[in-house]
Amino acid sequence: MKKLSHYDRAGSPRMVDVSAKPETKRTARAYAFVRIAPRVLAKLPDNPKGNPLEIARIAGIAAAKKTSELIPLCHPLMLSHADVEVTVAKDGVRITASAATTAQTGVEMEALTAAAVAALTVYDMTKALDKSISIETVHLLEKTGGKSGDYRRKVR
Repeated sequence: MKKLSHYDRAGSPRMVDVSAKPETKRTARAYAFVRIAPRVLAKLPDNPKGNPLEIARIAGIAAAKKTSELIPLCHPLMLSHADVEVTVAKDGVRITASAATTAQTGVEMEALTAAAVAALTVYDMTKALDKSISIETVHLLEKTGGKSGDYRRKVR
């Protein structure tokens, strides 16, 4: 069984020392889904606060750049890329976030943070229309690079 790297031998939380690891290209993509009633989806273009999808996209990109400030043991990374795609589906909004860097540690947390904050922003921008909007999933789709190699989420 693998041990969790964010704990020392005594079980105390710690930031992982990555100084001996080589810098390699690393990428990650994450997904979030915001379930919204069709009547609310139909009103998205008329939102008086502005375009919720575009604001969510920008919020997600900004969040990716701030990940280490939000997640206590996350390493600060110089991102070479961050992007968020926000698309309307019949039952809600699909969000796909991506991040890339050349570093000693991966960008999974940056992609996940971007997706989660974009989803929260969609909620914030539409909550006046319906309080029952829900963020139903946030998960890693794939990651590349690093010692553990590539990962792709299996489609169920």
